[in-house]
Amino acid sequence: MLRRGILAVLFAGAVLAACAGAGTPKDANGNPLEPLTITTSTGEHKFMVEIADDEAERQRGLMFRDPLADDRGMLFQFPDVAERGFWMRNTPSPLDIIYIDPRGRIVSIAKNATPQSEAIIPSNGPASGVLELRAGRADEIGAKAGDRVRHPFFAGVCQIPPPECSAAW
Repeated sequence: MLRRGILAVLFAGAVLAACAGAGTPKDANGNPLEPLTITTSTGEHKFMVEIADDEAERQRGLMFRDPLADDRGMLFQFPDVAERGFWMRNTPSPLDIIYIDPRGRIVSIAKNATPQSEAIIPSNGPASGVLELRAGRADEIGAKAGDRVRHPFFAGVCQIPPPECSAAW
């Protein structure tokens, strides 16, 4: 009888552990994905993005990876607001690189960045986030500087002094 009770507890624990991570969507490689929306003059465009929020993930980025699907991307999150510069070293497919300020507004877009290039691509303004999408996607959705990016990272986070942070929505 005791053995049956122990087995029941172990089984219930295994089921609960399996269900705990079931609600988080993942890509084919098991990387967690989060929803992100870009609002442009053509409407709302939804993506599922991987998050690069520590130094190792930001350095690795999309190096050595297959091309992104139309609805996928990678969001690089930085702890500060600064001029950013990205490169395409060891990145085999072209990308659109979208620099985003702390309010979730697009600062600039580097379209169709050249694969494998070590040339630095500047943000041309302070940014706290960078979104990489498949090359051509920014044009397809009509994205431009000033458009809004919605993701929890940009919700209520502002580390620069007013007026840049004041009532920007």
